Amino acid sequence: MYDSNSRFCTKDGTKLVPADTAAAVGAAGAGAAPNPLMVSGPRATAAATRGEPKSAPAHMNLVGQTLDKRYKIERKLGEGGMSFVYLATDIATQAQFAIKVLSEALSQDANAMARLRREAALGMRLAHPNVCHIMRLGETEERLVYVVMPYVNGEILADRNNRLGHIALPDTVKFVKDMAAGLMVAHELKIVHRDLKPENVMICRGKDGLEYAVVMDFGLAKERKAEGELQKLTATGIILGTPEFMSPEQLRGKPLDPRTDIYSLALMTYEMLTGKLPFQGRTQQEMMIARLRSDPIPIRRMRPDFDIPESVERVLNKAMSRNPDDRYQTVVEFADALAAAAGGVPAESGLLGKLFGR
Repeated sequence: MYDSNSRFCTKDGTKLVPADTAAAVGAAGAGAAPNPLMVSGPRATAAATRGEPKSAPAHMNLVGQTLDKRYKIERKLGEGGMSFVYLATDIATQAQFAIKVLSEALSQDANAMARLRREAALGMRLAHPNVCHIMRLGETEERLVYVVMPYVNGEILADRNNRLGHIALPDTVKFVKDMAAGLMVAHELKIVHRDLKPENVMICRGKDGLEYAVVMDFGLAKERKAEGELQKLTATGIILGTPEFMSPEQLRGKPLDPRTDIYSLALMTYEMLTGKLPFQGRTQQEMMIARLRSDPIPIRRMRPDFDIPESVERVLNKAMSRNPDDRYQTVVEFADALAAAAGGVPAESGLLGKLFGR
């Protein structure tokens, strides 16, 4: 429960709304007509006078419709503060895709859309088994902006973490190598994910029966520049995605490069192995301050019962350095070092390094 002065959730940074407002939005979303256009004119005025719930935003009500005369929306796959994701069928080819429809606020953000267009142009080059890449960027006659991506079926890494409590070291190493392979392709194209977290990774099963990780949600321009460390740590600043996995430079609003993804991947690795995050605090603000000013809790102290090798702890501590210059400089280097520390492929001759000629 939150008091009346709370504006954001202390767990995930989501903006809070009064219970009566949330109920009204939920009712509108459940009972709204399939027409994606907002009701206006005398009819809307009459509805408001009768106290009927307002229509939900257009991007929330697309199931059963055909988007842009091409994609039949089958069902909703997920949602976030700035978008809804749907499963859709191309009516010409019967191929299935995941379509992310952006909120009006994001689609009207000139800077966000400029970056999204640049990254959509690189989408086909980003095609990789471990990446769910942008295939097309479109806009409907109703001015809904949407992104077409491959439909990836599997279990979200966050759900896997919650279900199991923690993930075994060999599986963690495998998933990290998969994510690193996909991220490396993006980094080679000068694309930084910026919002790497367990909710943006899918664990899939191939035709050979083996599991592999796919990085989702590239190029949707989720973060905006902060206005300094102190302002960023206020309640009004907790709006830039999920803060738990942000790098120190991201929390400070500094320029980002691929090393911010390395930091986030290291935090995810720590959580996969322990079920916990390496920075503690009573509130989200305290956890962010700890990331800016403190060292991570050593993983073997966090979970002494898991018998995690000391070499793995050293690799993670390096990857979670506050200064980007002190981290591994590529995701491939981090993934190979982790594999070597866990008793796998030696870092100097890692499979990922061979793949990218390193």
